[in-house]
Amino acid sequence: MTVCAIESRSVGEDDRSPGRGCVLTADGAYAARLARSGDSWFPERWTLDGPEPYAVPLPGNQPEEPGTELQPLGDGRVLIHRRAARRHLFALLYPTGPGTGELPLGAMECAAPGTRLTLLPPVPGGARAYAVSVGARSSTVWQVAGGSFGPARLAEVPGRCSGGVWLDRAGRLLALDRELEGRTKTVVVDLERGEVSPLLQIAPDSDDRLLLADLDSGLLLISSDAPSPGRERLGWGVLGSTLPVRFPTSLRLPECTAVPFAIQPGQVLEPEGCAVALRIDGPVGTWVGLWRPAERRVRHLPAPKGWLTGAGLWTADGVLRLPYATRETPCGVAELRMPEREPRAKRPAGAAAERPGEAGQAGAPGPEGPAPDGALARTPGAVSGRAAEPGASEPVAAPGEPASRRPVPLQQAPLERLVTN
Repeated sequence: MTVCAIESRSVGEDDRSPGRGCVLTADGAYAARLARSGDSWFPERWTLDGPEPYAVPLPGNQPEEPGTELQPLGDGRVLIHRRAARRHLFALLYPTGPGTGELPLGAMECAAPGTRLTLLPPVPGGARAYAVSVGARSSTVWQVAGGSFGPARLAEVPGRCSGGVWLDRAGRLLALDRELEGRTKTVVVDLERGEVSPLLQIAPDSDDRLLLADLDSGLLLISSDAPSPGRERLGWGVLGSTLPVRFPTSLRLPECTAVPFAIQPGQVLEPEGCAVALRIDGPVGTWVGLWRPAERRVRHLPAPKGWLTGAGLWTADGVLRLPYATRETPCGVAELRMPEREPRAKRPAGAAAERPGEAGQAGAPGPEGPAPDGALARTPGAVSGRAAEPGASEPVAAPGEPASRRPVPLQQAPLERLVTN
């Protein structure tokens, strides 16, 4: 394997999404995981927004099955999803002194053989929780916590869906990677209206998936085989941009698998300055990669001992917080700081100035160092998803007005190029 590879699986078996061994709320205040005591498994809630992290065990009347799903809510309660044959049972767990309180939320049954149901990533705000069931020909999004009458069906999507990325803070717009007619494209589900619309369509015959999105900067992390058919690569784009998706050569990691799991928040209108955390699996183990779209390299750092692999969250000032558990420290958080941004290459002498809202072309690397790996301009009301030809000059970001957050099909962007490396 010579490029960054990302396995293609259905919901519930998706290695492209951050690991589900430990799930964090969108704001990083709480986490939940299945902990082990001997041969028994029990839920455990972590509180991470205080002076010191601490864990609260939430054992029930009997041990949990290893595949039981957990998700912390914004108020500190923990949603638990248990399976019993084709039945799926949901409840909220909370500490009650020495014991564990449990509030049943209802159950549902997936009657069709082969149908799987799994929790979606935590919604911003943490007041509700959602799940998606995947059948042979269609997928259904359900609200399983935060409603009035138990699990509620919200929308049906033709095709088999995987992934799950929230595109707004209200928890209304959900991006899913839909496999239909042999191709995978990202679509947006409006949970309020029950409508489905296309989002990520880089090329007609490519498999395109949305991995992560940051709501402050609009930065999108994407997986696609458009630049190298049959081999998926990591790329980045900006929600609200008319410029191409980038596939930086710095993210091509020989003999390794890289999965982004966290984006630095708070970088309003500066997507190229956002720090991105990567889980990297290679021949010598698993470690952490730190990367920025504006830089041409990945910084490789050892993962802390006992890291709950794939779990972590950035702070706005560039500190990556990684939860870990060891025999000596059963509940801990390690911190890695992203170095300051490298200086950007200056414009070559005599280069024409850019007009507001347009992007110029980067010249050859100057004495200050190579040009950044690509910076996208923001244009209101559009999203870029097609890519520019290999070897094409890379545009430099230009100032512009804040872009509309309403997703637009990426294939509709006014672009003529195909791939940007």
